[in-house]
Amino acid sequence: MSVEPRINDRIRVPEVRLVGPNGEQVGIVRIEDALRRAADFDLDLVEVAPQARPPVCKLMDYGKYKYESAQKERAARRNQAHTVVKEMKLRPKIDPHDYETKKGHIVRFLNHGDKVKVTIMFRGREQSRPELGFRLLEQLAEDIEDVGYVEYSPKQEGRNMIMVIAPVKKKSEVQGTRSQQRRDRDRKAEEERQRAADEAGS
Repeated sequence: MSVEPRINDRIRVPEVRLVGPNGEQVGIVRIEDALRRAADFDLDLVEVAPQARPPVCKLMDYGKYKYESAQKERAARRNQAHTVVKEMKLRPKIDPHDYETKKGHIVRFLNHGDKVKVTIMFRGREQSRPELGFRLLEQLAEDIEDVGYVEYSPKQEGRNMIMVIAPVKKKSEVQGTRSQQRRDRDRKAEEERQRAADEAGS
């Protein structure tokens, strides 16, 4: 849980380094002067860097600042909750047909705006040939570079090798594109209906 900063008369130090409401550096001033300036601007004096010597304080509308910060946190949590990580498991000596099939699934996930965790599973003596996994993941990264990029480079984890691929398009962009496509389809369907009605009436 974040700790709220000290504001106004809760700031109990003799002097502060003051930052104006537009981010301008005022300099080191006595706390009384800083509080008076805050009152003149009808703003709050907010301690933004308590560890500095002297502490850094800024003139701002603290209520508005708290509201905007809460909105940003909610938006960040919402975006985080919408991020889905799919998983695709491959063998280092995968059959070419199986590779194409699984690559198709990965491309579909990425086109939907989801991340993909690709896991290479080694068995028995395959564990002594990690280069097979690296080569396969490098080939996959090249094959899907139009729709995804490597966010987490190949790394050995126990018997497996992991790589994470992120979509080039963000989920919000994908959803926006789909909405536009639906609107376009609806508009064309309506135009077709209108044209058919006009022809029937003529």
